[in-house]
Amino acid sequence: MSLNDYWLLSLPFVGAMLGIMFTQFFPLKKTLGLKLILSFSGAFLLGITVFELFPEIFSKGSKQLSIYVMGGILFQIVLEYFSKGAEHGHYQPNGSNIFPLTLWLSLSIHAFVEGMPLSNQMELTYGIVIHKIPIGMILYLILGKTNISVKIKWSALILFSLMTPVGNLLMTYTPYLIEHQLEITAWVMGMILHISTTILFESTENHRFNLNKLIAILLAILLAYLI
Repeated sequence: MSLNDYWLLSLPFVGAMLGIMFTQFFPLKKTLGLKLILSFSGAFLLGITVFELFPEIFSKGSKQLSIYVMGGILFQIVLEYFSKGAEHGHYQPNGSNIFPLTLWLSLSIHAFVEGMPLSNQMELTYGIVIHKIPIGMILYLILGKTNISVKIKWSALILFSLMTPVGNLLMTYTPYLIEHQLEITAWVMGMILHISTTILFESTENHRFNLNKLIAILLAILLAYLI
């Protein structure tokens, strides 16, 4: 891997840490800002998937890749049973003394898997970076409302931020995974399709028209198309 490859590899970590640090130093007074960021990131991810990944993957592979796309959707649904939908803004801090292990594991597994195909997908890397910012914010808010120690909280946040680069490194240096790169990318596409569309559907309270959200979505889609 070249120096540029390592720089791209670090970007998802930077995105997650940006979300975490922003929330620490600029606490959110209302959920509106977070919902707009989620809407933008969801629309951007969806745009990258539709404009870039679908044409590329299905021009190289067969119709059988659709099975992996569906598998990724179902896999993400299962993960969200354990994360309680934290990926798209659902979080219920309860001041517990118990570390939310299942939620953290679910988010970390999601981050690890989505990092696998990033080596050869620069556009997807940008999408994941944008996606990591609100997820980092949400995880910080959840852990910040628990009574766990600061050391455990920051260890969990940093480990989560590293999951996507670690997934990418595993893919890069594992011949078996490289041989099945198209299938893995299709699987990640399914995960992204589910999470991005869910974010767009659920980020508006009572599904009322929201001009700010619409503008954020349109800007994100336009940016995804232009990249």
